[in-house]
Amino acid sequence: MNYYFNTTISGDFDQAIEKVIEELKKEGFGVLTEIDIKATLKKKLDVDFYNYRILGACNPPFAYKALQAEDKIGAMLPCNVIVQEKKPGEIEVSAVDPVASMQAVENEKLNEIANEISNKLRKVISNLK
Repeated sequence: MNYYFNTTISGDFDQAIEKVIEELKKEGFGVLTEIDIKATLKKKLDVDFYNYRILGACNPPFAYKALQAEDKIGAMLPCNVIVQEKKPGEIEVSAVDPVASMQAVENEKLNEIANEISNKLRKVISNLK
């Protein structure tokens, strides 16, 4: 089982970020964190890297349900979505598959929540095409 699902789109990197955030909002997610890997690696290591951002997406009602079912699940939150541009104009968007990550937690209550979030993130990815 893959631990993520992804798609590749064409266009401008910053516009792709905006589109991903827009699609996440449609599915009830907000972006809590945004990590610019390119800028961080340049600042910390003085190395050049391609455009790579990690978006920490959270759907509050589902996060609340998950936390009620398993108080340590916060270690796996938020759901990460990565946007990377290895070649100019070719942008890959990948989202974690919560079903894969939740398998490590042996809690039946989380399975239904993970499936629902997985479906929402799959829809986000498919709507980017």
